[in-house]
Amino acid sequence: MTGFEGSFLGATDKISPLAVMECKICWTPYDPADGDDYRQIETGTPFADLPDDWSCPNCGAPPEQFMVLEDPGSEATNDAATIAEATGRLVADFNEIWHSTMRDVPIVNKALRVEAIGFKKYEGVIMGVLISPWFMNLILLPDDSDWSGLTIGDKEVIAFPSGEYEFIHNRREMTGGYKACSLFSPMGDFTSHKDATDVARAVMEAIFDPAHRAQSDRAADIRARREAELAAPVDALAAVNPAPNRRAVITGGIATEDGVI
Repeated sequence: MTGFEGSFLGATDKISPLAVMECKICWTPYDPADGDDYRQIETGTPFADLPDDWSCPNCGAPPEQFMVLEDPGSEATNDAATIAEATGRLVADFNEIWHSTMRDVPIVNKALRVEAIGFKKYEGVIMGVLISPWFMNLILLPDDSDWSGLTIGDKEVIAFPSGEYEFIHNRREMTGGYKACSLFSPMGDFTSHKDATDVARAVMEAIFDPAHRAQSDRAADIRARREAELAAPVDALAAVNPAPNRRAVITGGIATEDGVI
């Protein structure tokens, strides 16, 4: 094995220049920001660029005995920060709606709160489920692209391993452009916020499972059912949407007990 065994099995290309390493013999750290005064290593020198004869200044252990303590520049860390920033804006936008215009609307479920669940990067987008007291939507946010020009109300069918799903384009002040696929609305059948988050996490697993493709590819049926729901009176929606449950999966934006539309 080449490289150092404590660092991603020696895959030094996965360690950023900012990685802080730690000797697993004596726990002495090496921080690039500090360098190594003992060996006259200048500040800013990445661990991977240390001289071949460098060793732990405390116990003399070779670089192979160092492992990653933290890596602020790693891809995973950067991705997590990007996702947290994007979902933070999304949640802030819908919290503003909740506290300003939706709180006293009869259809809201006050047992629920606004929360972003399971957001991850996938093929150029940041995707996950947004829960609010009045809806649960699958949300797509831009990663490196610019969605500021999205036309509100435009529809787009997007394919995932489990099938094709219809998204509606929208924009909010803090979030910017985003795409939403309706899962539940209204949210009256959820008895607790935990029940809603359980279903949201099940959605994020199911959408990447090809086993659900046969259930979700019937785009015409899906659109017809959605149109019927939109046309139905609010007090009739409970009869249209089955009660949510932890085993629910998405079938073109509709969660059901048995996965059948």
